Amino acid sequence: MHDFPVDCGLRSTIPGRLLRLILLLGVAVLHQRAASAQLEFEGAPIHYATAPVHDPVARLQEKLDRGEASLTWDEKHGWLPSVLSQLNVPQSSQLLVFSKTSLQLQRITPSRPRALYFNDETYIGWVQRGDVVEVSSVDPQQGAIFYTLKQQLTDSPTFVRDRGQCLICHASSRTKGVPGHLVRSVYPSRDGQPHFGLGTITTDHSTPFENRFGGWYVTGKHGEMRHLGNAIADDNRKDPIDPEPGANLKSLGQLVRTTPYLQPTSDLVALMVLEHQSQMHNLITRASFEARRAKYHDAVMNAALKRPDDFSSESTGRRIDSAAEKLVEYLLFADEFRLTSSVAGVSGFADEFSQQGPRDSKGRSLRDFDLQTRLFRYPCSFLIYSEAFDAMPEPALDAVYSRLIAALNQTADSQVTDSVSENNPYAHLTAGDRTAIREILAETKPAFRDRLASVSKQTP
Repeated sequence: MHDFPVDCGLRSTIPGRLLRLILLLGVAVLHQRAASAQLEFEGAPIHYATAPVHDPVARLQEKLDRGEASLTWDEKHGWLPSVLSQLNVPQSSQLLVFSKTSLQLQRITPSRPRALYFNDETYIGWVQRGDVVEVSSVDPQQGAIFYTLKQQLTDSPTFVRDRGQCLICHASSRTKGVPGHLVRSVYPSRDGQPHFGLGTITTDHSTPFENRFGGWYVTGKHGEMRHLGNAIADDNRKDPIDPEPGANLKSLGQLVRTTPYLQPTSDLVALMVLEHQSQMHNLITRASFEARRAKYHDAVMNAALKRPDDFSSESTGRRIDSAAEKLVEYLLFADEFRLTSSVAGVSGFADEFSQQGPRDSKGRSLRDFDLQTRLFRYPCSFLIYSEAFDAMPEPALDAVYSRLIAALNQTADSQVTDSVSENNPYAHLTAGDRTAIREILAETKPAFRDRLASVSKQTP
């Protein structure tokens, strides 16, 4: 039984048994609310825990089971190198995080950071002398799915799906209320434990640079800008972290021994991409879940009220529109923090990343970096090409494409007018940005091209 702090005045005026009953009822209400939030995706129509999944890890496990793929054991890193290879996750994406903010936190310290690797769909965590390789992958329907792979030599290595432990952190307001991913900036103590009293920040592309990367090692150049990485916090100071010693590091040699890792780097550009894509995944999942929930609720009410099966309520439209609006704003980098110095990584990640994905006839790609004043040269998320984006229900896709095309079709006059108001989240896009993004998508995204053509036919 937990002890609960109670105001002294309340204790003096309420009999003990009644007070205990009130406290128990309060706890019950909190548990009920937590359960209700969980049921948003555990029950119908999502069935997060029980519906079949087809994310890259699930597909790899199916190949392993059929003998169509195999993993190779490495004496130094266990299954890690082979898993990266099988899932097409580049070693250049390596990031080192030394805050105790993940599953194997007891094995993580500033001298033994956790390594994280990722591509567009999959995230892989590795800890020195860890019991498991931690894996998360994006399912087109269900969002983030979490797995562990025992670091034990066996003839049949098996990815085991998590059944709820990971969702304690990975299904909250920090992940847009769905099973998802997040990047946090903390104020780490000397053993890696965050000073929670100083606060933590869930970071994405809108986060001011000076608030990013606390608890992470960071290699790369960022000029006059400063961040919270590469440093231990002193909670006795007014400013707990001095950013100067950890700024613009080409090497981590003075901070941590990197020979146990696959790479000697923790790349700044990779970290910035990770921040963006983690919340982009969450918003795609949120839009998908909202559309599926709304359709399900309509079906229940239509049956109960004997309405036509295809009747759609106003509340359904509002829920879908709200999720689509937030998704498109993030997709087009609304509120992106504007860089005041140029940025460069040191691992080769930027080159590898840019070489992937489709290019238009002018050689342009949404994976082209800017790194002078913003992350990408053409501010539209590369995850518009993802399987999860295309798998959103049609009502959600219609709402998203409608808003996206409207934003990209804004004229120069309307942009100038709207930029002085708070009603246009796309005022940051220049006419050149809009034209380039529209042309790139028209050549490389057939669904966008079809919808754009449909809009053009309807416009007089």
